[in-house]
Amino acid sequence: MSSDWLGPDFPKGIGERSYRPCVGVFLINRDGLVWIGKRDDGSGESAYEYSWQMPQGGIDKDEDPQEAAFRELYEETSVKSVSLLEAAPQWFAYDYPPEVAAKSRKGKHCGQAQRWYALRFEGNDSEVDILNPPDGHSAEFGEWRWERAENLPGLIVPFKRPVYEAVVQAFSHLTA
Repeated sequence: MSSDWLGPDFPKGIGERSYRPCVGVFLINRDGLVWIGKRDDGSGESAYEYSWQMPQGGIDKDEDPQEAAFRELYEETSVKSVSLLEAAPQWFAYDYPPEVAAKSRKGKHCGQAQRWYALRFEGNDSEVDILNPPDGHSAEFGEWRWERAENLPGLIVPFKRPVYEAVVQAFSHLTA
C-alpha cells in the first residue's frame, strides 16, 4: 500500500516491508494525567508483562491522521468529549522484533509509524466504556486508569519504549 497521502515525511520501511501507518492518542484529563489501558490478551485479561498502553490504531487508506486519532479513541474507549490540543511535530516509528514482525499482518510491515495527538478529555470518567465498545468493535482493554506522563514509558513493551519517551517529551508541557 502506498503511503503517499500521509505526506513526504512518512518514514520509509526496511527493505521490502513498510511501516504500518498508525495514530496514537495522548488523552489528558483536567488533572494533567494521561489515559492508559491494559491490553486484553483475548481472554478478558492481560497475562503478559508491559500490557499498558495509550489508545492507538491503524489509519485507513486515504484517511486523515487526525480524523483517525478521534476514530480510534472512540472505538477503543467510547470517548467523544475531547478537544485537540496539538499534534506531535513528526512521525514516530518503531520496528517490530523479529518474532512480532513474522506474526503481525502476515509479515507485511517492519513496524509502525505513528502520528500522535494530544487531546483534552472534556467529559466525565463515566463516559469511558472499554468493555462495550461502539459499533461492534471488540474490546481491546480490560482495565484503564489515569497515569502520570513520566511513568508511561516504563509501562509499555520495551520495543515501543523509545516512541513513548518521545511522545512524553513532545507533550510534557501540556501535563505540567
